[in-house]
Amino acid sequence: MKVAVLDINGKDTGRKVELSKDVFGIEPNNHAVYLDVKQYLANQRQGTHKAKERAEITGSTRKIKKQKGTGTARAGSIKSGLFKGGGRMFGPRPRNYSFKLNKNLKRLARRSALSMKANDKAIVVIEDLSFDAPKTKEFTSVLKTLGLENKKSLFVLGESNNNVYLSSRNLKSTEVITNSELSTYKIMNANSLVLFEGSLEGIETNLSK
Repeated sequence: MKVAVLDINGKDTGRKVELSKDVFGIEPNNHAVYLDVKQYLANQRQGTHKAKERAEITGSTRKIKKQKGTGTARAGSIKSGLFKGGGRMFGPRPRNYSFKLNKNLKRLARRSALSMKANDKAIVVIEDLSFDAPKTKEFTSVLKTLGLENKKSLFVLGESNNNVYLSSRNLKSTEVITNSELSTYKIMNANSLVLFEGSLEGIETNLSK
């Protein structure tokens, strides 16, 4: 699969790059994508939620009324979850939501996500760029020339570039990462995937293992 390489002005440079069929052209595995995204979101959860149960509520332990003859249900404690101010029944407790997935499944999920984007023609390849200093205005002009100013976009660098990263940090709909930080969730969450020319080799190497 060949894709034209664009410059920072959105114009065709006349060059094309070959995207690996093993990474960008496989039959997507939807369940693998689902599991990887589920794991990513689960790992974001702190799991610090807590509600007091009846043993943790401050209150009298006296039996609040006699067992029989009241015409209502028997009740032994004002701290019961049935009463206002009582403990919560089966309330949330602190827990760890993370779970394990094997490496091969995660690679399959990322290849599937990239193949979906390739099928949707949502992948753009641009030549490597660098800014002399962090300038959000310059990065915004790149978005406009690529037609991505109103879209959720993910830019993938071949190697860390602090000036490019800082230039994009204030833009809510844009994220800049390196190829080693690529995840299934981030690929699927973006409307457009912008790959710098220097990132392709690293992506294909990491996902072809």
